[in-house]
This record gives sequence, C-alpha cells and structure tokens, in this order.
Amino acid sequence: MKKHNYSAGPSILPQEVFEKSAQAILDFNNSGLSILEISHRSKDFVAVMDEARALALELLGLEGKGYKALFLGGGASLEFLMVPYNLMKENGKAAYLDSGTWATAAIKEAKFFGETVIVASSKEDNYTYVPKDYEIPADADYFHCTSNNTIFGTQMKSFPKTNVPLVCDMSSDIFSRVIDFSQFDIIYAGAQKNMGPAGTTLVVVKEEILGKNGRAIPSMLDYAKHIKADSMYNTPPVFPVYASLLTMKWIKEKGGVAAVEKLNNAKAELLYNEIDRNPLFKGAAVVEDRSNMNVTFLLTNPEHTETFDKMWKEAGISGLPGHRSVGGYRASIYNAMPIESVQVLVDVMQALEKNV
Repeated sequence: MKKHNYSAGPSILPQEVFEKSAQAILDFNNSGLSILEISHRSKDFVAVMDEARALALELLGLEGKGYKALFLGGGASLEFLMVPYNLMKENGKAAYLDSGTWATAAIKEAKFFGETVIVASSKEDNYTYVPKDYEIPADADYFHCTSNNTIFGTQMKSFPKTNVPLVCDMSSDIFSRVIDFSQFDIIYAGAQKNMGPAGTTLVVVKEEILGKNGRAIPSMLDYAKHIKADSMYNTPPVFPVYASLLTMKWIKEKGGVAAVEKLNNAKAELLYNEIDRNPLFKGAAVVEDRSNMNVTFLLTNPEHTETFDKMWKEAGISGLPGHRSVGGYRASIYNAMPIESVQVLVDVMQALEKNV
C-alpha cells in the first residue's frame, strides 16, 4: 500500500530524489564510488557543492545581491548560537519574536551573548497565533523571527519593516512560497522538512553585515570563515547536501518557488476547507495565521479518536499525530506532498463523518 507521509521532519521528499539518491549511493556519476565514500575535495563533489549553493540563491532570487549560501552541520539549532555570535556586539542587544517552541530555543541561546529583548509573544495562548503590532528597538543589533511554526501550525504572512538586520529561521517553509527574500540579512533552514534529509542546514548570509560586532568568534562558528572556504571549512555533510541539491533541482523543474507555492496553496485550501466544513473537526491555530505547511487540527469529540486513528492508518497515512504541546493531529504538507495524498486524508475525514 502507498504510504502518505505527514511526518513533520524528517519528512517526505520527491520520489525522484529518493531514486537518484539511492543510485548515487551505489554509484555516483559513474565513478564506481558511492556518494557516501567519495572525497569532499573530489572534483565531482566540489561541483555538487558549488551548484547547490548557486541554485539556493537562484531559487530565492538573491543572485548577484551580495549574499552567500552555505551548507553547514549542526541543524537549525546550531544557528540559534551562530547568529548572536556573529551579529550581537559586546554589551549589545538583540530583538526576538517569540512565536513558538523553536523561537523560544533561539532566545535561550541569544541570552548567553547579551541583552535579548522579546518584542512580543503568543506563549500565553499556547502559540495559537503570530504576534503582530510590536516595536523593534532601533538600537538592536538584529531582529530574529521564525517564519513557520512547525509544532503549532502558524505562519508569518508578512514581515516587519525595520532598519536593523533581519534574521529568519525558515526551517519548515523554505522554498514553499514567494517572498522578497532580499529583506532578510540571514536566512537559515534545517534541510529535513522541505529540502533534504537531516544532516545539513542551509544558511544564506548577506556578506556586508559580517565582521562588525567586535567579537572573537571560534572558527567553526564564524560565517565569514565558512564563506571564505566555499562552505568547505571542514568536511561537509556530503550526502545531505547532494540530496538537497536534487530537491532544489526538482523545484526548479517544477517551475520554481512560484509554481510550488501554487500547489501548496491548493493543498492547504483543500484540507482547511474540510476542517472548517466538517463538524467533527476544528483547527488549532487562529485562521489568519494558519500555516500552509503544518496543518494542526483536533476532533471536536475526543471519543472519536480511536475510530479516526484506525481509519487513517488503514488508509496508509503515517505521521499524523500532533505534537504533545498541541495534541490532536498535525498534517505536514510540505512541498513534496502530492495533493492526491491530501485528498486521501480528506476522504477519511468525510468517511468518519458518515460513520458516526
């Protein structure tokens, strides 16, 4: 039976990425070597890294605009540390928007480096919405936000206009929608949701903001050093970078981010319409801030849980239970999720309505 993978991450990737990655594990570029064993300094892999870095900028519309793309280890969680290390001055100040669990984790790391101002938070309402109408201190070294909240199913639909450097964690919605990415000074995203397998993180940095905070930065945490070394300061995560390149090439072949966004909107509309129509279900997030990537919803009557769980499992659906912080269900409908799989979930929801 075909499986419909709604896991929040690691998560679904395009079928052709699985197939090409599998072939590369056996024989990469007809070299007689596996992608898992080739030297990261080999001509074949250097070409992979160069193409991946260039294509990331191309898909984001940032070519020739003073940005560099890096593929680093450590996940987005390491970026919670690297961002303040590279941007916050000694005795400086950073501003953060607290819109979910991962924003909270980033705030925790920033506090090691200096004053960390939380400009707004939706914690008291269990992060069911994205805070708005806040002020960013003019003397902040940077402002940090999280574009999509995987756990709670909320997503920023717009970003603040500010004169301080703008940093965004886009781990769960990178390459999913058209945005003016040039408004950001640093974008980072763990690969394991919309880009590739776990193990690498895309970091896009506007070079002109670096080297201004007066800190001595350890080499492995210094963006400038990674840029100078062409994202090869140490042995990079070879296979995750290669798989991420395949996914980005798939996005380009689909028509780019704009084409993918159109499909994502259709999937989200299909599922949210059923949640709102079906009296057995209700959404977990405020309507205006609903995520197009992570759809969180609950049963209106918990007594139907056992029946519904049995039905969606029998339909081949995997990874649907919600995070313990929210409960209920979370359908992660990332770029690679086909609309046919979303229809399977909607069909199950409708079947439940008829059976109870």
